[in-house]
Amino acid sequence: MSENHQRVGSVSNAHVGAAFERSALKYFKDMGFNLSRDYKVRVGHNVKKEHAFDLGSEDPKILVECKSHKWTESGNVPSAKMTTWNQAMYYFLLAPEDYRKIFFVLHHRRNEGGETLVSYYKRIYSHLIPEGVEFIEWDESTGKVVSE
Repeated sequence: MSENHQRVGSVSNAHVGAAFERSALKYFKDMGFNLSRDYKVRVGHNVKKEHAFDLGSEDPKILVECKSHKWTESGNVPSAKMTTWNQAMYYFLLAPEDYRKIFFVLHHRRNEGGETLVSYYKRIYSHLIPEGVEFIEWDESTGKVVSE
């Protein structure tokens, strides 16, 4: 029997991600930044290849990765999702240094009053977060950024 890993109430995880990107795009537009989707820059160590970040801009130089992940229904860490967060951090590390790097993520607590997924990530994976990466937590229920 296969397990369904779709977000409850959603058509698909791709739809969830696209809607979350639209929320991020609107947030940045309201902040005065005109970002583009699938913004491409060359990344790499010795050899450079084009990589598309979720959002970005040349003026000002901004790169944004968006993740709308949640704790599992049973309150466990979504391990496979953390791998994609680590991958995003690696792309930020490989991106040109003159870009501002922002990780725009869904604000989600393990349970009522519990640890947020961002707090967990920063605690466990701090050694993989490049210097200068900014985290923005978006609360989908209020449509606002959460400050901790």
